[in-house]
Amino acid sequence: MSSFDTPNGSVVTSYAKAATRTITAGGVTYAYRELGPKAGIPVVFFVHLAATLDNWDPRIIEPIAKNRHVITFDQRGVGGSTGQVPDSIEAMADDAYTFIRALGFDTIDVFSFSMGGMIAQDLLFKHPDLVRKLVLAGTGPRGGKDIDKVARTTYRDVLRASLTRADPKEFLFFNRNATGKPAAKTFIRSLQERTVDRDKPISTKAFQTQLKAIRKFGRSAPSDLSQLTHPTLIANGDNDRMVPSILSEDLHRRITGSELIIYPDSGHGGIFQFHDRFSPVAVEFLAHGPART
Repeated sequence: MSSFDTPNGSVVTSYAKAATRTITAGGVTYAYRELGPKAGIPVVFFVHLAATLDNWDPRIIEPIAKNRHVITFDQRGVGGSTGQVPDSIEAMADDAYTFIRALGFDTIDVFSFSMGGMIAQDLLFKHPDLVRKLVLAGTGPRGGKDIDKVARTTYRDVLRASLTRADPKEFLFFNRNATGKPAAKTFIRSLQERTVDRDKPISTKAFQTQLKAIRKFGRSAPSDLSQLTHPTLIANGDNDRMVPSILSEDLHRRITGSELIIYPDSGHGGIFQFHDRFSPVAVEFLAHGPART
């Protein structure tokens, strides 16, 4: 029986029911969850700023887990993982590598969102042979225009949300209009499907350290994205206020052979607002997308 099978041997495909596991490597104990069939190349999910295991939308996770081994994990110092949050994206990528190798994998596909996409890029530069395919959603390149302003946007929207007792992601991920507001409410409800064994929220100190790492990433010299020859799917909304949508177009121009999807009338959480369109595309890309050049 695999670590994420039920006692009767059936495979877990509901993210709300995926058990939280731990593995220790490099002096850090990492919390993670698995679902889907335990066979083939796994899809490892790299999560966004301030996020824990509970911040992945089941409407994105579960379609992929129908036929793929899916793994989500907490970065060092976040949620159920021990240690201190690193102050650089590069160090976070080192931690991700440590975690992946501790699980025994030498080839993975990566699904990344926002800060997770920044971590994924740094992982690929250091360990290009580890990754077969890459999904970059709502993210941008090292040195990308206005990435260093993410902290200012985040703090402003956290304040706006607190004044209305809303989840900050309603402001940060979605447009505040007739289509964005209902999509935001539906997204937040989907994150509440898990009612037991929920993850520990990120601490204020850890959150602030992540913001500093993103600011440093935004102010760094650009990476040479022409080195990335991995099949890459890039997606975003057309009005991303956190990581400007133009940076998704920048990634597309600089990563040879990449595919780009921009969803209309949506923001940072465009893939969640348009989950019914995006999930099938992601499933198809990860299953049958182009081979690495």
